Amino acid sequence: MDSYSTDRTSEIAKNYATTFLQREFDDFSSQKNFALKYATCDWVLFLDADERITYPLQIEIKKAIERDEFGGYTLRFPHFFMNRFLYHHYDEVLRLVKREGIHFSGTVHEKLQCPGKIGKLKNNVLHFTYKGFHNYITKKESYAWFQAEQLNKRGKKATYFYFFFKPMFRLFKSLILKGGFRDGIPGLAVSVANAYGVFSRYVKLHLIRKGIR
Repeated sequence: MDSYSTDRTSEIAKNYATTFLQREFDDFSSQKNFALKYATCDWVLFLDADERITYPLQIEIKKAIERDEFGGYTLRFPHFFMNRFLYHHYDEVLRLVKREGIHFSGTVHEKLQCPGKIGKLKNNVLHFTYKGFHNYITKKESYAWFQAEQLNKRGKKATYFYFFFKPMFRLFKSLILKGGFRDGIPGLAVSVANAYGVFSRYVKLHLIRKGIR
């Protein structure tokens, strides 16, 4: 599923993919719901271009499908940052699901809606998240604008609570609750950058509402 990328993605993917789709990007949910129309198997595994399935995870996925105990499974995604995986800074995301009755909702952080019970797989997905610190901050800025626009459409206002407490809680959650401090300096850098991303989102919302973007 490609949104008319301008590098060699199309050329490379066509050598491996049995079905290569292209669609102008509007939001993440619409893009993936469009791709779902072309899925034909009983189970669907969603992967982005910067994600890799390890051999142990491949075996675990096959066994999970054979057992057929759940309608879907969350996968664990440790972030790759400063040339290492951060095993205390990770996401657990629903990605492996039975195809029947599923769909995505939301715009930036799209959510996969699955009607059945959800299980959890243990092995990690290799997620090569960011090329470096500059790339990390650039992505945060890009997401912040998109999220601010969505918040504005929903009538949200940028209050002092959002400027101060939400970024501080994000820092606390990332660094302490998730144990990001155990990942050393890279873990600290990611935690601070995440807090900045939240702060930046509401600064941009304020600018949009004032008409001074």
